[in-house]
Amino acid sequence: MSAGVGVIVSERLARYGFGDGHPFGPDRLSAFVREFEARGLEKRVRLLEPRSASDDELLAFHTARYVEFVRAASASGTGLLDAGDTPAFRGVYEAAAGVVGATLSAMEAIMRGECRRAFVPIAGLHHAARDRAAGFCVFNDCGVAIEQLKRAGLERVAYVDIDAHHGDGVFYGFEEDAAVIFADLHEDGRYLYPGTGFAGETGRGAAAGTKLNVPLPPGADDAVFAHCWPDVLAHLEKFAPQFVLLQCGADSIAGDPITHLRFSPAVHGRAARDLGELADRLGHGRVLAMGGGGYNRTNLAQAWTTVVENLM
Repeated sequence: MSAGVGVIVSERLARYGFGDGHPFGPDRLSAFVREFEARGLEKRVRLLEPRSASDDELLAFHTARYVEFVRAASASGTGLLDAGDTPAFRGVYEAAAGVVGATLSAMEAIMRGECRRAFVPIAGLHHAARDRAAGFCVFNDCGVAIEQLKRAGLERVAYVDIDAHHGDGVFYGFEEDAAVIFADLHEDGRYLYPGTGFAGETGRGAAAGTKLNVPLPPGADDAVFAHCWPDVLAHLEKFAPQFVLLQCGADSIAGDPITHLRFSPAVHGRAARDLGELADRLGHGRVLAMGGGGYNRTNLAQAWTTVVENLM
């Protein structure tokens, strides 16, 4: 199975979701799993078991004050964790630490050689900053995973993001870190939350030039992606990362209720396939994909299962 794909489908991931009609509801996992099983993919992958992230792991990216803030809000189950998008609920700390733990479990399976690629559907919480929640994201599993890979001795880690929203928590969390090779295609921040990720944002200090932001106009489709994507691959190839993270949010697909891009699931499949081929050329094959956003349940089911198929 060392050449295979690992996937986490544990019901524990469904604990991370917000009720009362919130776009990020707990039913997003089951929408994916139904399509995953309908395509027979559970028979073709290694099913991985998640764990919860420890405090030490969360503190690799987040501040101690913020972690304690979430713990207190989780106990009370009331209030907001940010300016309005991310409500607290009883157990939100454990649910969010579970998402981070799932991403770390998949990352560790790749690093141990149990699989070459992996996918975690409820993951890729790219808006959370080091010291605050944002945009439905409580703890930033992407950021924690990057920090853990660096602790493991990797010198260059790539983070690629095709979610409609800019991965601001990751970008600003590592804006001055030359070890993080960042590439993000997203809807132009003049039209969509979080209003960041402009083309001139390329990293600071020693990290200048290691970051690539590609803002896209509302309505951008597969043809626009095809035009821009080779620049992303060239950017990554130049820096030869030793591990590739893909945040493959399905809210960039046509028909999402809160965004304006018009990709098809074929874009997500191409991204997964091309990044796998890049990782193979670089000699390690390591790609970890995370589901990210996506609020049309049919879209996310189609996009994420297409990602799994193409990681193969």
